[in-house]
Amino acid sequence: MENMYDLIIIGGGPGGIGSAVEAKVLGLPKVLMIEKTDNHSNTIRKFYKDFKRVDKDWQGQEVELEGNVEFVDGTKESTLDYFDKLLDDEIIDSRFNCAVEKVVKEDGIFHVYSGCGVDRAKAVIVSIGRMGKPNKPSYKIPPSLRPQVNFNLDKCNMGENILVVGGGDSAVEYACELSQENSVTLNYRRDTLGRPNPTNKEMIAKHSDDGSVRLRLGVDIESLETEQGKVKVNFTDTPEVFDRVIYAIGGTTPKDFLKSCGITLDEEGEPIFDENYESEVEGLYIAGDIAFKSGGSIAIALNHGYRIVNHILSKNGA
Repeated sequence: MENMYDLIIIGGGPGGIGSAVEAKVLGLPKVLMIEKTDNHSNTIRKFYKDFKRVDKDWQGQEVELEGNVEFVDGTKESTLDYFDKLLDDEIIDSRFNCAVEKVVKEDGIFHVYSGCGVDRAKAVIVSIGRMGKPNKPSYKIPPSLRPQVNFNLDKCNMGENILVVGGGDSAVEYACELSQENSVTLNYRRDTLGRPNPTNKEMIAKHSDDGSVRLRLGVDIESLETEQGKVKVNFTDTPEVFDRVIYAIGGTTPKDFLKSCGITLDEEGEPIFDENYESEVEGLYIAGDIAFKSGGSIAIALNHGYRIVNHILSKNGA
């Protein structure tokens, strides 16, 4: 059975929630939010440790909230509680455990195909994150080491000898945070850390200078193996043994999914959109993490929703 909506939002993170709330507050009557996991804000639930700080802004960059969502800095728990309240207070249709397969525009109407059937809408916002699946190394991780090899900070203990692998913002942030209670080495295959933002570059330089994080740059990893219950890391030069290895080697833009939604990509595989966050297909928008290459900001994602809904309403003559 097909249902007709004014707006369908794909993705239940901050950008999706913000878009849904703004749509209802600003006067779009029928809104549906579709999320492939079993609850909203999956990235925060999955990748943030309990009580981890959740900032409104990205790395100290102050962004003024423009819309009707009054988000402030908090913890993982307070952030999830706040988004729960927004969804509870607003009358928004939402579907969880519902993966969208494709979006097709026919005769001016979008048909959104998912595991829950087909829904129709006048406009669609794609607000998916970049962290859905962390990148994994090309070499095999031995099954016996899986408890000691992680892709986030969830299972870290205190007093461990930890190797963090990666050269981006997440790797630097993980290494610096873990160094408060652990012995930490940061490994990146290139000779320099060129990818992190300026704040993180300054932070890792300080941690390196004071010896709290040891940098192991310009060497790659060939394989992992078990050694007396620990992780033996076979670097391209000299092997070393660690209690735990954490990979922070990023996640790729979900190009195939964007293409299946009808969104065109540039030469680098990034979605093409204009100043209103509208793709080359009229009425099809991009919001949240997927709309910018560098670090995600909850404030920016919320503003995306506000601006997009206003653009939809302006086209409707509202």
